[in-house]
Amino acid sequence: MKSTIPGSDEFTSRPLPRAELLSRISPRLPLHQLDDEQTHQVNALTYEVVRHRLWAITQEMGETLRRMSGSHVVTESNDFNFSICDELGEQVQVGTYNIGLIGSMDLAVTWTLQHRSDNPGIAEGDMFLCNDPWIGGGLHQNDAAVLAPIFHDGKLFGWTTAIAHQVDLGGPRPGSFSPSAHDVFGEAVPTPPVKVVRDGVLQRDIADAWVRRSRLPHLVGLDLRAKIAANKNAGEQILRLIGKYGADTVKAVMRRMMNDAERRLRAKLETLPDGTWTAVGYQEQAHTGDRGLHPIKVAMTKERDRLVFDFRGTAGQTGIINCPYPGLRAGIVFTVLPLLAGDIPWAAGGLMRCFEIITDEDTITNASFPAAVGKGPFGPAWGAGNLVAEVLAKMLDAEPARRGDVQSICNGTTDLCVVSGVDVRSGARKGFVSPVFDVMAGGYGAQVHYDGVDTGGRLIIPSARAPDVEMTEYLYPLVALWRREQTDSGGPGRQRGGMSGSVCYVQHPDQTGTMSLVVSGTGKAANQNVGLAGGHPGNSQLDLVVRGIDAPRLAGATAIPAGLDELGGAIEVLPCEGESHLGPDDALYLHWQAGGGYGDPLLRPAGNVRDDVLHARVSAEAARDVYGVVLREDGEVDPAATDETRGRLRQQRATGSGLPGTRPAPIGAPDLSGARRLDDNLAVLESPDGGTVVCTHCGTGIGPLAGGAFVAALARRDAAPADAGPHIWRDPSVYVDAEIVFRQLFCPGCLTAVYSRVVPVHHPLPDDDYRSWT
Repeated sequence: MKSTIPGSDEFTSRPLPRAELLSRISPRLPLHQLDDEQTHQVNALTYEVVRHRLWAITQEMGETLRRMSGSHVVTESNDFNFSICDELGEQVQVGTYNIGLIGSMDLAVTWTLQHRSDNPGIAEGDMFLCNDPWIGGGLHQNDAAVLAPIFHDGKLFGWTTAIAHQVDLGGPRPGSFSPSAHDVFGEAVPTPPVKVVRDGVLQRDIADAWVRRSRLPHLVGLDLRAKIAANKNAGEQILRLIGKYGADTVKAVMRRMMNDAERRLRAKLETLPDGTWTAVGYQEQAHTGDRGLHPIKVAMTKERDRLVFDFRGTAGQTGIINCPYPGLRAGIVFTVLPLLAGDIPWAAGGLMRCFEIITDEDTITNASFPAAVGKGPFGPAWGAGNLVAEVLAKMLDAEPARRGDVQSICNGTTDLCVVSGVDVRSGARKGFVSPVFDVMAGGYGAQVHYDGVDTGGRLIIPSARAPDVEMTEYLYPLVALWRREQTDSGGPGRQRGGMSGSVCYVQHPDQTGTMSLVVSGTGKAANQNVGLAGGHPGNSQLDLVVRGIDAPRLAGATAIPAGLDELGGAIEVLPCEGESHLGPDDALYLHWQAGGGYGDPLLRPAGNVRDDVLHARVSAEAARDVYGVVLREDGEVDPAATDETRGRLRQQRATGSGLPGTRPAPIGAPDLSGARRLDDNLAVLESPDGGTVVCTHCGTGIGPLAGGAFVAALARRDAAPADAGPHIWRDPSVYVDAEIVFRQLFCPGCLTAVYSRVVPVHHPLPDDDYRSWT
């Protein structure tokens, strides 16, 4: 018997041309295929009926998975997804749950076709289990997928997939996330596709080996069966659909769905300006004890009907803040689908044909085995997605017909906190592991014409939910002192970013002992939830433990603390990556990220600011100091004081920018007929030499567009981070060694902010943000 041991490079997935993929599949596996001509031979009525039935089948997969799962990750927070694929893994229909989880499922299917079609074989009634981030069956090891082939008349017709986050799959730390891991061997074990169902029968040895690794085997085992059931139900319904309409007809509809999605996205791209837009973001603290900032860089080039995302120049793989190639691809997918394809059915296989990825090997967004990758989805994959959202917004902002689609960055990343211990309530002693999923209620970024949605959820999980507090308290020995929207958290701007929230937990009164905490978060020093067109970023992520609180027990309490200042005790600021504990006399406070603002806050209508203060979205102090709006004692705007305050704030910008004594030009509506708008503040007066950039508020000519040369003529001010508003953490040195500043660029005439970021002092000026428009 011939045996080979594959090298680590064979446990990686990349998109392959169709012909090359077919050449790598065992000839013993017959495939159901159609040629392009057959795809067009379905009438419109049949197409719509079958298309909607496939959509309904995916929704039923979600209901099956959620009803069978015992994990609050699935039942309460919707951190799962599913898809229907053709015979080669291209995704025909995906769910509206965690989009990141389906961003690489096709790669997992194609890997399985290449490496399992010969041995052990792919046959009717089989299913494969996978949680290998390099293969694509999940973005980190906690994401576990079940891949199910569908056979008709002895031929492989297609696949269904179901994937969900698992609370614990082993490793040295509860929740399977280890901030101090040096490589993947210090985390949960990645498993390439293994045959967990054979001929319709669950393979007990594989299932037992799978759950044995977990601290919560009952939940992992139930989720495994729920995913198998979702796939089985979907497969049976697809076969019934084939029985009614025929295999060729159903496959033709599947192909046409992907082709239509591709055609519609390409047509939309054709209407957008060609050019290159760039962005740089940061991952903070690569591991426990690290104090560095690690950049992710992207240059997006749009040419005709295609996008190219170039991530060259991104930091080398390090610590735990790495994701393999499938994670990077997922970061692009979970941004492109809602932002560019919100009005296109999500036949993801067709949509993904419209972009290309260029990336260096051995980087934090394309990590090589055996890098630690446990933070992949909510670290570099999400960070890359933020940057993709930023460059897409810049491109859309430059096309007047598409400015309504522009959106500032939504809630930066997730705030990971895993609480674990032994639940001793009611005399029981059982272990528990609980990620705090209240953080799902993130703020959405502001748009050109609308404020961001407050605590609206997650851009990457359209159906995201924050769990009921009562359910959290029922399942785990925790009691919430509060969960609320947090005043001032939304990024200030002409349109305000959506607010985020905070939650404060203490141990249940019947609980004893100490609970373990594992924390991970980015955006505590250099904000990820950036604003656009001069809008400020949303709040800094902030995680605290308050030690020795004045009211540690609720039993017999006459009042419940309503804020950190009422808790007493000593505050411990939790790191970006690290571990801590929660004792009986402690309180855990998490404040997750809101959305970025859009446009200069000094341009926000005073009446809107008044309403924000009335509804506790903005404090009266921030209204005055950030928005320049002064309210009288009756809560109404003081027009004279507001005009004076806004004038003074503009004058401070002049002084801080090295222009003392400069009198800002008046804000108005200059005649810019014929000018081409770049964003809310800037437009281009065309000329044979490439055009001149002018301010849309005062008409000041700033400088040449070519090569971004006008950027040097913008007024610049670097200030303390807290100058961005009370929502920004005042002391980044708690987390990183780099100097962090609030950097703003202004029109040199009216001193309207065109760029506002909390960044390291070495952060590049945005010259390249404006280059190469044609």
